[in-house]
Amino acid sequence: MRTDNPQRTLKWAVHLSVACLVALWIFPTLGLFVSSFRTVDQIGTSGWWAAMFPSEQNLVVRTAKPETQLKIGDLYVIEGELFAADKDVTLLAWGTSSKAIDSYVAGEVGALRKGGTIQVDAGGRYRMQNTQPFSGSRGQRVFATVTVPPEFTLANYQKVLFDKNNVEGMAQAFIATMTVTIPATIIPILIAAFAAYALAWMNFPGRALLVAAIVGLLVVPLQLALIPLLKLHMNIGIGKGYLGVWLAHTGFGLPLAIYLLRNYMASLPKDIIENARVDGATEFQIFMRIILPLSFPALASFAIFQFLWTWNDLLVAKVFLIDSSGQTVVMTAKIVDMLGSRGGNWEILATSAFVSIAVPLLMFFTLQKYLVRGLLAGSVK
Repeated sequence: MRTDNPQRTLKWAVHLSVACLVALWIFPTLGLFVSSFRTVDQIGTSGWWAAMFPSEQNLVVRTAKPETQLKIGDLYVIEGELFAADKDVTLLAWGTSSKAIDSYVAGEVGALRKGGTIQVDAGGRYRMQNTQPFSGSRGQRVFATVTVPPEFTLANYQKVLFDKNNVEGMAQAFIATMTVTIPATIIPILIAAFAAYALAWMNFPGRALLVAAIVGLLVVPLQLALIPLLKLHMNIGIGKGYLGVWLAHTGFGLPLAIYLLRNYMASLPKDIIENARVDGATEFQIFMRIILPLSFPALASFAIFQFLWTWNDLLVAKVFLIDSSGQTVVMTAKIVDMLGSRGGNWEILATSAFVSIAVPLLMFFTLQKYLVRGLLAGSVK
C-alpha cells in the first residue's frame, strides 16, 4: 500500500512558495533595469521582455520643404530620406492621411491630396513629383509603420545623473537621500547598542519595565507621533533640515533596534561575560571588546532594515524636510513629483526608479548573510 510522505509534500510546497516570491521580486526589477536602457519610442511600443527583438513602431515624418524642389524636364521633383542615415529601420507600410496610415506598402506610388504623387521604398527614400510646382511652407507629412532593431542607450543615465540642465535634479536628490540615510542608520545603531547591552547584562531597578515598554513601542504607528514631533522640532528650531529628520528616524527606529540587539546579546554565552568581569574588565571594556564584535550579525541585520526603511521613506522626509529651494528633496519625493509633471517620459522614470533601488539592492546583497542570523538570535537556547 502506497502512502504519501507529508514531509516531502511540505518541502515541495515550501520550495514552490519561495520560487514564486523570488519571481515576484526579480521580474519587476529586471524589467525596470532593461527599460532604463531603452528609448522612449521602444518603451511605448513593446514590453521589456521584447527588448532583444525588433519592434514595430508608427512614426510621423515629413519630406523636405517645397523650396528644395527641382525641375526635371516637365516635372517638379522633391527627393530625400524620411529617416536619419544612422537609423536602421525597415518600412512596412505608409500613408499620407492619419485616417489611413497603412494605405500603401513600400515601393508603391501614392497620390497626394494637392496633386502629384509620392513613392517611398523600404529604406525610407522617397520621390515626389508633380506637373505643377509644390507649394507651402512645410514638407508633406508621411505616416510610416516601420520595424526598428533593438536599441540600448546610456543617454537616460547621462540625463538623470550628470546633465546640468536636468530639470528633475536626480543627482541632487541622490546626494540628499544619502545625507539622510547614512546618519539615520548609524545613529540609532550606536544608541541601541549601548541600551541593549544594559538591558541584557546589567542589573538595575526597572529593567523589566523598560523591556516591556520597548516591546509596546514596536506596535505604535509612527503616524501618531508625526504632528507632535514636528511641532517640537519647529519650536526648538530643527524642523526644516537634516537634523530633524535624523532624530525622527532615530526615534522611530530605536524600539526595533534595542529589541533586536537585546535578544542577540542576551543569547551570548554568560561565561564569557563573567570571566571578563573576574579578570577586572569594566563594563565599557566588555561592551567594546567582547559584545560588539560578537554582535556584528545582529548589528548588520538591523542596519539592513534601517537603511532600506530610511532610503525608501517618503512620509518622514515630506514632513521633516521642509525646503522650498529643493536642495533637500529625497529621491522618493523627486520620483513622485516626476510622475505628476513628466508622466510620459517613461525612460527617465524607469532610470530614476532603478537608480533609487540600486543602492538598497547592493546593501542587501552585501549584508544578507547576516540577516537570518541576526533575526533568529535569541529565539532558542
